[in-house]
Amino acid sequence: MNVSRTLIPDLVVLQAFECAARHGSFTQAAAELHLTQSAVSRQIRALEVQLGVTLFERVRRHVVLSETGRSLLPSVMRLLAQSEALVQQAMASADGRIVLSIAALPTFTSRWLLPRLADFTAHHPDIVVNIASHSERFDLVEQDFDLAIHYGQPVWARASCTYLCSEVILPVASPALIASHPVAAIDDFTGTPLLHLATRPRQWVDWFEQNGGTGAIGYHGHRFDQFNMIIEAAIIGLGFALLPKYLIEEELSSGRLQIVLDRSMTTENNYYLVTPEGKSDSGAAKAFEAWILSQVSPISR
Repeated sequence: MNVSRTLIPDLVVLQAFECAARHGSFTQAAAELHLTQSAVSRQIRALEVQLGVTLFERVRRHVVLSETGRSLLPSVMRLLAQSEALVQQAMASADGRIVLSIAALPTFTSRWLLPRLADFTAHHPDIVVNIASHSERFDLVEQDFDLAIHYGQPVWARASCTYLCSEVILPVASPALIASHPVAAIDDFTGTPLLHLATRPRQWVDWFEQNGGTGAIGYHGHRFDQFNMIIEAAIIGLGFALLPKYLIEEELSSGRLQIVLDRSMTTENNYYLVTPEGKSDSGAAKAFEAWILSQVSPISR
């Protein structure tokens, strides 16, 4: 059954509601929207009448959201953001080019994807790429992304996952640290500074145990919540780091980081290209999938 379009509030009215809710003031909302305070008040009153609810309550000289207003606000903010994104996408494609929206992991994007992306755009000049950083899974369909790059298991609600590559971890350090703390065998790591990723607290432990060492020393050292931080900490000599090789290609090539022991470890999770429901027939998404698969090393696949 189709919903009558007369039930859909005007976006201008919703914008007034969101702005007043954010400021807790009709006056400040009016200033931001370049309207009079009475105009904002009329728009919100019209929305309350249309919905049959009270959205704001007056407390002294301020307005505060009612319980109904608080429950409605997140949906209104999401709708306004989607409307803005829709307009921006339409403007970006005004010259006939196709917009491809991709959600990707921030460190993977900055250190692996971006250095290669010029090759994709050179081969597909008709495609405009929008990339947004996302570290956790979210509703791809609701946020209207065409693709996502995901690290973990091949499970994502309302989407399909295509295997990209595994993750190969190696111990690395700065040349200065290797010179001051020579490591020729696993036991030589005893007493050395280690760098840890907070979301992978057992990574050093697993690496030591896999290579015949004791995992007890694998918990010692500094902790960071982003790979980028660990890479920079390793470069300045703060400690030894276990890092995915694909993230430090430039540092290994330039010599700012060196492999300490050539004993790699493959993690239990992999990288996947995620396609949401309804996007599998997109020509731009298919072109990007073919391209990124061609960029992944056959060894890592």
